[in-house]
Amino acid sequence: MVNPAYKLFCIVLENNVDGGIILMKKEVIQPESLPAGKYPFSTAIKIGNMVYTSGQVGSDPKTGKAPDNVGEQTKNVLEKLKIILEAAGSSLDKAVKATVFLSDIRYFSDMNAVYKTYFPNDPPARSTVEARLAAPHLLVEIEIVAYVE
Repeated sequence: MVNPAYKLFCIVLENNVDGGIILMKKEVIQPESLPAGKYPFSTAIKIGNMVYTSGQVGSDPKTGKAPDNVGEQTKNVLEKLKIILEAAGSSLDKAVKATVFLSDIRYFSDMNAVYKTYFPNDPPARSTVEARLAAPHLLVEIEIVAYVE
């Protein structure tokens, strides 16, 4: 089996016209339209042609209040992720992996009803798990990995 780090190294070398090593810089993505978090993590990180978002929760970015239902919270989450990915030069269409955290797995169908409207064609790979979220009023959190062309 080939070491994954070696594969990455080979991909980097193949993409470098000069045959040298490309050093990829880590870029922190913080859209101006979304408030910076108060916790020690970045909203998203772009490295090479990939974007990794932190988990976004269902609170409204303007008011900070979370709606009482998982459908509205899912909409808020995906709208925030859309803004973040666009700030990084990507989009929801370029998402390759999503991880959904639900405070109660019984919310799955309500979350999924909204989620599928944001990914009508070729949705990303996805995992959905039940998890205790940061606060009891938060019902859903989603993180995404996407590429940049």
